[in-house]
Amino acid sequence: MNMGSFGGDLFAVFKSRITVIICGLLTSIITARYLGATGSGIVAALTVYPDLFMVVGSLGIRQSTAYFVGQNKFEEAEIFSALFRLWVFSSIFCIIVCYILLNYNPKGEYGNSLILLAILPIPFSLFSTYSSGVFLGKNRIKDFNSVNWIPNVIKLIVYLLFIVILPWDVFGAMLGIVLGYVGLSFFVWKKMSPMIAFPLRNKSDVIYKMLRLGIVYALALFVISLNYKINIIMLEQLSSRDQIGIYAKGVSIVEYLWEVPTLLSTIVFARSASSTDPLGFSKKVAQLLRICFIVVSLMSIAFFFLSTFIMVTMYGEEFRESSMVQKILLPGILLMTIFKVLNMDLAGKGKPWIAMLTISPALLINIILNWIWDAKYGANGAAMASTISYSISAVLFLFVYAKQVNIPLREIVFFNKADFDFIKKFKLSK
Repeated sequence: MNMGSFGGDLFAVFKSRITVIICGLLTSIITARYLGATGSGIVAALTVYPDLFMVVGSLGIRQSTAYFVGQNKFEEAEIFSALFRLWVFSSIFCIIVCYILLNYNPKGEYGNSLILLAILPIPFSLFSTYSSGVFLGKNRIKDFNSVNWIPNVIKLIVYLLFIVILPWDVFGAMLGIVLGYVGLSFFVWKKMSPMIAFPLRNKSDVIYKMLRLGIVYALALFVISLNYKINIIMLEQLSSRDQIGIYAKGVSIVEYLWEVPTLLSTIVFARSASSTDPLGFSKKVAQLLRICFIVVSLMSIAFFFLSTFIMVTMYGEEFRESSMVQKILLPGILLMTIFKVLNMDLAGKGKPWIAMLTISPALLINIILNWIWDAKYGANGAAMASTISYSISAVLFLFVYAKQVNIPLREIVFFNKADFDFIKKFKLSK
């Protein structure tokens, strides 16, 4: 397989992530300014279940597809056939379950039109997720990046039209999400169709083997996503919609600190899936972690002092409380950088179950602490629960990772002289 340079892939991912950040910030400002804390809370509550079940419905197929394509395990025609059949089944299942959860939520009462808009993105999102695994397995980083930025650009355009120009409020916001995923699906199909040979070949053992690995990925991703989303679910039951909005806006901004490891994680996964020197690759990933940790630490310190100014300037006085949410979250966000970088290496090696084992106890702690603190402290209680959960999961994962890749812990966490000429010399290869 012809592997492009790490620097070239990094620049391609960087452009994509910058687009995502800019569009995300602008759409977030629009919802804050035009919908307020309560409206923002409604949007967050409406999307939390579809977001989670899009992870469940993905069945880890993007990751398993990338792994099998990268390792040339099956013929592409067999993979495409399996992807189509799995997509149909998972889309139907997730739509039904999410409709039930939203329609019969005792704290919901959103109305059928909003519920319909909340669940409509599911099949389009799953189609793009499944297909993008092929791009990742082939190291087509540019095409894979498009899966990230296209829906954000479309959503921003729709928000400007249906929230700023036309006062469609929450309905306009939900419509923007739907159209973003629909536009993405058309783009992905245009890229995928030249690679697909019809008729597709049906081979049941391909589905079985993809699911066997993919289900583990899906369970791991579900547990990870639930650890991020459980706070909104429990705030909806134990607190108020405006507190959901305060928390959601605070989290949406502070999580941009994760853009540093996210920038690298796609390339790490793609190259780990096809690496012929796992130990050497893991040592380079550990070097990436050390650099990321310094960068995120410096950004966290700056953000701590600027968060109030940022939130009031961008979102208005109504979201001043979100700055405290961010300050509480910062230690957990920083430590979670460890997990963000190292997990992609093990996932690329076909070991996603390790993330599930280390996140599960942290998720349980998160649920318990939310139950204790949300009713009394609202958004701040949810933030405290999150930062404790993130910290525990990151530390646990670090110890397990060191054992799995057979690298001493001190070699992973302590800097060395070579780390500081990283930009000039570091290049990941097969």
